Amino acid sequence: MKTIAIPKGSRLQNKGDINSKVYMVDSGLLRAYSIDEKGKEHIFLFAPEGWIVADNVDSETPCELYIDALEDATVSVFSKDTGQDRLDSNQILRRLGVLQKRVIMLMSATALERYQHFVETYPKITQRVPQRMIASYLGITPEALSKVKSEWVSNR
Repeated sequence: MKTIAIPKGSRLQNKGDINSKVYMVDSGLLRAYSIDEKGKEHIFLFAPEGWIVADNVDSETPCELYIDALEDATVSVFSKDTGQDRLDSNQILRRLGVLQKRVIMLMSATALERYQHFVETYPKITQRVPQRMIASYLGITPEALSKVKSEWVSNR
């Protein structure tokens, strides 16, 4: 394991990289995302302090995700091959639980329900990321996000 400082805007991983790294965020904020054939970004995961982020491919398969720093960050870097015993199983289970819930919600929940889940999952980052990124994560347009946020505020 090594700890590295990542400046805001730096990319840790590109799609197609052969990468066997797991990143545990000590400070700052990372995101993992894909870019479709039309050039549109689709945010897969935000990783604030205490979260882990990695591409779920084996060490010989090209990565599917981009990972970059949305803020200056300090991360602990593990090799997938040797780092699993160093990671807290609660962190891994939390990540899997969030991703499972997200997939189910993308299949069946309203935009308002997805936004409520986002706020519950990431309570401290709603002001740290641009609204277009939150919209991308939710699978809606920024305009739809504005409407959802207005509805959410009026329901509280």
